[in-house]
Amino acid sequence: MARADIRKLATFVDEIHQEAGRAISPPVRRAAAVAVIANPFAGQFGEDLSDLMEIGAELGGLLGARAVAALGISPGDAESYGKAALVGVDGELEHAAAILHPKLGAPLRAAVEKGVALVPSSKKRGGPGRLLDIPLGHKDAAYVRSHFDGMEVSLSDAPRADEILVAIAVTDSGRPLPRVGGLTAAEAEGKDGLR
Repeated sequence: MARADIRKLATFVDEIHQEAGRAISPPVRRAAAVAVIANPFAGQFGEDLSDLMEIGAELGGLLGARAVAALGISPGDAESYGKAALVGVDGELEHAAAILHPKLGAPLRAAVEKGVALVPSSKKRGGPGRLLDIPLGHKDAAYVRSHFDGMEVSLSDAPRADEILVAIAVTDSGRPLPRVGGLTAAEAEGKDGLR
């Protein structure tokens, strides 16, 4: 089984205490855990990307647990999640897809307990310092509009051309001052991943 060749791990936490001149209490908190890994397919075409899929499974658990720990919450208190990957210029977008989609989800869901909703994702290619947007959605009910959000991360030295920056974000709440209607987090049943 392939293992991630990790050069660097980083964790980011942001807290929103005020929005539109109003106090947010408790603050909205989002955490992102990031791994910078060697891309075993950099500069070459590979038909079988199963090694990257296995790396995705490894990183789903590792980064999910790190993000939850950074918030200082229990896994069941996580409310939304998302995933993203930034592939260095010698790689392909399909390398990001191989990490993010087939196997990363199950270990991430275990790290946040339940997680029946689709994990929002994004992929892009670029070099060191490039911003990576991690889309966010409620972990159990995709129709909870208050949790449609995102978090940006970047590292000044990553990804190098032959690397991939993989990120997972977790929150303990939705956006500050949500008021666009729709299903609320309290109303969500979390049975079908939608409602």
